[in-house]
Amino acid sequence: EERMRRGNYSVDGLLGFEIYGKTVGVIGIGGIGATFAKIMHGFGCRILAYDLQPDPVLEAEFKVRYQDLEKVLSQSDIVSLHLPLNASSKHILGAPQFAQMKSGSMLINTGRGGLVDTEALVDSLKSGQIAYAGLDVYEREAGLFFDDCSGKILQDDVFARLLGFQNVLITPHQAFFTREALTEIARTTLKNL
Repeated sequence: EERMRRGNYSVDGLLGFEIYGKTVGVIGIGGIGATFAKIMHGFGCRILAYDLQPDPVLEAEFKVRYQDLEKVLSQSDIVSLHLPLNASSKHILGAPQFAQMKSGSMLINTGRGGLVDTEALVDSLKSGQIAYAGLDVYEREAGLFFDDCSGKILQDDVFARLLGFQNVLITPHQAFFTREALTEIARTTLKNL
């Protein structure tokens, strides 16, 4: 968008890839992960999944294949995280897991920032092991996301490094931010009360 506003209509640096026929690894097949798997199946992707509770309907109707984490990582062109953050999922992707991933793969994290060891991600991006990252969450997002920091000097060197990569897209934890999602959150909160 910024290039367009400046009048730069060149395609230099914008080469992408088609997702049709790619293998997509979905880590965490809850409601959102299952929906993501269905969408990717609709785009003609092969779906591998890692979850402690396989969904037989997804296996039958959408050809989702459940495997262990190492196989999902090593075979996937795109890996998308959809897990809650807890003691067993913290840094589920770190240096050893990034090394297992296909060279040149893409990571998408719309789950929780703490699922990813961010410094290890930076190293993997620098080496080219991970070619692309789409992040809606960041493990140290408190004090950054949901605030206007435009008049401040960024103190987080790791986040600054992520922002410097041309192949990383970061959004400020806004995947949930729709009228419908906020209404459902309010309904659930009222029901719980």
